[in-house]
Parts: sequence; structure tokens; C-alpha cells
Amino acid sequence: MESGCTGREAYEKLFNPREYLEKYYSFGSNGSAENVILTQLLKKLYKTFCLGGLKGDLLIDIGSGPTIYQLLSACEAFREIVATDYTAQNRQELQKWLSKEPGAFNWSPVVKYVCELEGDRNKWAEKEEKLRRAVSRILECDVTCSQPLGPVSLPQADCLLSTLCLDAACKDLPSYQAALKHITTLLKPGGYLVLVDALRSSYYMIGQQKFSSLSLDLEAVETAVKGAGFAIQQLEIIPQSYSRAQAANDGLFYLVGQKLSQA
Repeated sequence: MESGCTGREAYEKLFNPREYLEKYYSFGSNGSAENVILTQLLKKLYKTFCLGGLKGDLLIDIGSGPTIYQLLSACEAFREIVATDYTAQNRQELQKWLSKEPGAFNWSPVVKYVCELEGDRNKWAEKEEKLRRAVSRILECDVTCSQPLGPVSLPQADCLLSTLCLDAACKDLPSYQAALKHITTLLKPGGYLVLVDALRSSYYMIGQQKFSSLSLDLEAVETAVKGAGFAIQQLEIIPQSYSRAQAANDGLFYLVGQKLSQA
């Protein structure tokens, strides 16, 4: 796996955010694996942020990519959201939606589904505007660096959210463990980490382009998260895997952990 790891330069050159969105987030009534996974994630995020009482002033989303689905419930619980990603094209695609530019990806089917979970599907346009107001900045982020946000200074967050980022960004288990420690510096003691990654994954596809993914099992995840200074409060498996044409994985995990207070 390490020898075939997709490097940072390849992501900058080859990652096509629009193809990625169309392959994995074209939400509809069909029962595709991608739809099943997205539905499961939206339900779990809704339970965490809307029912579970996890809230605060600042949430930092680590490795947002070009997506907003992961923030739809979070914007009900946090006053401010900072989105981050490594590649310029993902940050630009995200900004397109936030600025309502022509040609921005249509997230309304996903937004309507989340609003239905919250009790009123008809409030989807209001929800979109609420999220746009909540996202204050989109920053460059590199989880392999000890200062993931570079020279940018932010208050420590009440919550870190990272969905389907670290397994793609890290070439091996030591890199994964280090990345968790790097992002933990952005979180205040007592703050929360909400983490989603694929399990036992080796790659994922965007069109004809293959991108590597670090193969993780639950034991390795638990060890890494605890080693980064967290007490795990929730760890669940999503048994659905992506379509074989899209990725090689064996389900996903959904984790909530709390950063231990400094001694």
C-alpha cells in the first residue's frame, strides 16, 4: 500500500471534484451503495448534532473536499464552521456552492433529506442559507504537517469533524496516527472529534483515476484515536461498502471521541 500511495502532487493534478461529486453524491431514490452510505452518514450526523447535544461555538471540518453534506446538521449546533481542504480545486468547488455561483453542484436533494430528518422537508432553502452563513472561511489544510493550517491562527475548536479524509491522506498507519495528533492541536481540551473513514480500504476511483486509501481495521483506529488523546464515546460500523466499480473497502466506521483534559 505504501509504495502505491497517491501523493499530494497527484491530488493537486488529478483529483476532479465535479466527477467525485457526481459519482458519490448524486443523491436519489435508487438503492446504490453510494446512496445507502450517504443516507447512513446523514442519519448519524443528525443524531450527533441535532439529537445528541454536541454543540458549541466553533467547528473545524478537516478535509471538507468539495462536499457540504457533512455540515448540514452541524450548522444547527455550531455558531461558526471553518471548512478546510488540501487542494485548491476542492476549495474552489466548495466556494462555488457557498457563493451560489452558476454551475455549482446541486445539493438540494441531500438538503431536503436532512430537513426531513429534522421534521420539515420544506425548509431546505432556509437550511442552505443557514449553512452558508455559518461557514466563515475555507482554509488550506495538510494533515501530514504538525501545523495543519499552516500560519493561520484560529481559536481552538469545540469540535473537529473529518469525513473520508484521513484514510486517503495517509500512506501508512504511523502517518495516520501522526495526522490525528496534528489535528488534535486544533481542538480545545474537552472538545469532540467526529471521525468517519472507510474500513479495510485499498483504493477508490474517480472516473478512470485510481486514488489510494489506507487499509484500517477497528483496532488500529481505536489505538490511533486513544493515542491522540481521546476517550472514545461512540464507535459504530456502517456495514455497507461502496460499489465495486468505485472502491475497494469493507464498510466504514463512525466515531465520536472527547479530547482528554490536559494534566
